Amino acid sequence: MHFKQRKLNAFAIYLLIAGLGSFANNIIFSINMVYQIETVKLNPLQLILVGTAMEIACFVCQVPTGILADTYSRRMAVMLGYLLMGVGFLLEGFVPTFLAVIAGNVLWGWGATFVTGAEEAWCADELGEEQVGNAFIRGNQIGQAASLVSILLGIWLATYRLNLPIILGAMLHLLLVVLLYIWMPERNFRSSKSSEHSSWQAMGKMMVDGGKAVTRSKMLLTILCITAFSAMASEGFDRLQTDHFIKNFTFPALEPLNRLAWFGIISAGSAILCLIITELVRRRVHVNQHTQMIKVMFGFQMLLIVSLVVFALSGNFYLALIAFWCASIGRSAANPFYMTWITQNSQPGMRATIISMFGQVDAIGQIAGGPAVGYIGTIASLRAALISTSAILTPTIVFFWRALGLSQKVPTYGEEEVDSIEETTIV
Repeated sequence: MHFKQRKLNAFAIYLLIAGLGSFANNIIFSINMVYQIETVKLNPLQLILVGTAMEIACFVCQVPTGILADTYSRRMAVMLGYLLMGVGFLLEGFVPTFLAVIAGNVLWGWGATFVTGAEEAWCADELGEEQVGNAFIRGNQIGQAASLVSILLGIWLATYRLNLPIILGAMLHLLLVVLLYIWMPERNFRSSKSSEHSSWQAMGKMMVDGGKAVTRSKMLLTILCITAFSAMASEGFDRLQTDHFIKNFTFPALEPLNRLAWFGIISAGSAILCLIITELVRRRVHVNQHTQMIKVMFGFQMLLIVSLVVFALSGNFYLALIAFWCASIGRSAANPFYMTWITQNSQPGMRATIISMFGQVDAIGQIAGGPAVGYIGTIASLRAALISTSAILTPTIVFFWRALGLSQKVPTYGEEEVDSIEETTIV
């Protein structure tokens, strides 16, 4: 059998990436913050600094890796990304020190920049713009389903040693690299590089052209603003939620299970609820009806903002748990629509570059907002820090309102010719 005959259907491969990638990530993240708090003994500011170091790596590498994906190979970028993620988590799991955790997260962030943009652009190339939205939603659902099993496995392993889920997740990332090397096709990729001798010039031009494509589009600029404020708020919520549960609540007894079982329930509940809500929304929302899709994302954002306040202020464990689950729905259920939104407004030839630019804005936002929220959590309280994340998210309401207006006037990229892009220039 020839090697090329081993390549599988692109849709199946995307679901493999979504499923195994989510399984690997969630087996790690179901316990990662507990590991950093209880084994590595990080305080709130150190927890934030770990995330900040990762985001600095994302900021530095995001656009260059996106350009490499557009210039050379999106398949190669995805494989290299998961390789770096696996190595980073292995380092964190085997060496329980603050510096090792930072170094491991920097490697993970570097790897994530290779995957971000390249994965979605590869999917759009291989499946076509009409089918990519459905693929993103199905991938999100597969990921949520896979996370349920991985959360239970991660909690079980953590009862023996807290680093075991991290090590296993890292090994699964490396296994995914091997499977993608064997099965992942790349049939419709068209390199933007004109020749080997001009590769660096081509990369520079791609960066400039990607920037121009964003600044010429009112919709992309609006999405960019939403991304920036969401990023400034996200690091505080991601890094301090576990510490908030541990320090501000008494977990109800689950004899003979220990406190780790509650973290399994918390994570599994989030995954189940997000899976159900995503499926309900998928059945009622057509991703090619852009105004309808933006309204759904707007609704999820409002749910997130309100739920964060309730989560921060609640003195009752069960009310805080419900608020946390609602906040998780507000974030996770909107993700496939958000990526579809960017993809539909991006030029095919520089799609990975544009998505990477959004990833870079996300990194800048987290670098700007994360340490400030962590400082509030250290000198004031975790509750005050979590309330500040909700306050940071509030301006996104204005930009979602603007996006709703634009969706009724400005066509997406797929609905217009390249030559008419200048019609969306900001007044």
